[in-house]
Amino acid sequence: MDHVIIHHEPLRAFAAGLLKATGVPDETAALVAGSLVASNLRAVDSHGVQLLGFYIDQIRASNFDIHARGHVASELGGSMTYDGENGIGQLTASLCSDHAIRLAQANGVGIVTARECNHFGAAAYWAQRISDAGLLSLVVCNASPLVAPWQGKEPRFGTNPICVSVPGPHTWLLDMATTTVAMGKIYKASLSGAETIPAGWAMDSEGVPTTKTADAMGGGLLMPLGGYKGSGLAFLVEILCSVLSGGAMSTEVGGLRLQGRPMRVSHFFMGIDIARFMPVDQFIERMQALVGIVKHTAPAKGFEEVLVAGEPEWRAEELRRREGIPLDSGVWRHLCVVAESLGVSVPTV
Repeated sequence: MDHVIIHHEPLRAFAAGLLKATGVPDETAALVAGSLVASNLRAVDSHGVQLLGFYIDQIRASNFDIHARGHVASELGGSMTYDGENGIGQLTASLCSDHAIRLAQANGVGIVTARECNHFGAAAYWAQRISDAGLLSLVVCNASPLVAPWQGKEPRFGTNPICVSVPGPHTWLLDMATTTVAMGKIYKASLSGAETIPAGWAMDSEGVPTTKTADAMGGGLLMPLGGYKGSGLAFLVEILCSVLSGGAMSTEVGGLRLQGRPMRVSHFFMGIDIARFMPVDQFIERMQALVGIVKHTAPAKGFEEVLVAGEPEWRAEELRRREGIPLDSGVWRHLCVVAESLGVSVPTV
């Protein structure tokens, strides 16, 4: 069997239990577990509980400060710089999202740049947190250098995701890496024993496209989305995050899978107060009308319908809430090994 089925409530409790067993405070453990399982519910498994093993390795190596909450380095008008003090990424992201909401409601636009941070899971979790407050949100972050700039063969950028979310139930949510796929998908392929990955996902150490999982894992590089365009978007994210925050840039950034050095990623959170332009309800109606126009496009040959950003994930979430989350067997086995080492009981699947 290549996967196990587990419902989201016991999975969330299990994930929180693993973190608490390493000394993470209860509230923070629940926050991290909630963010990861939310990704599994949306079928974004690369940012789900498969990350737990890496988080716990970092905590055991004292690469995360599990008690740090960070501090406001500067605030002026609608702008803030936050220092995460190497704390757990989800805690920093939660605090910065709330600051972005507060600043936007007071000033029309709220922007928070955060430095000296750690991995915060999926950007969509935080973008939705901001848009749930009636704001148009943008969340981006830089990441471990795994991507060569266009025409290069040495890593200089991370997957550097871009996420935009709007208010309203299941309206529109864009969450994308500036690479063809996130690195987590290649790690998932490796954990599951897959010898090959789809074309366009990765290059080998010489910068030559490859479909071999081992070549991608062994010094390989992720492919930028759309060639030079993806490389340009990754550069843009780097500017908004690390340059603007005063944080670590490019090769100065560590990695979730590296030991002996802090990760030092930077994040960027922006909220735009829609009510400064029109009533939020009117904005939602206009968004729904735009989505309707797009979805009423005649589908191309081979497709049954036109989908918009966020729609596949919302459909997956509805199904997985009802029927459970299919976790890759390799990921589950690894979590069970971690649980045994921490003395945490494993839920029945």
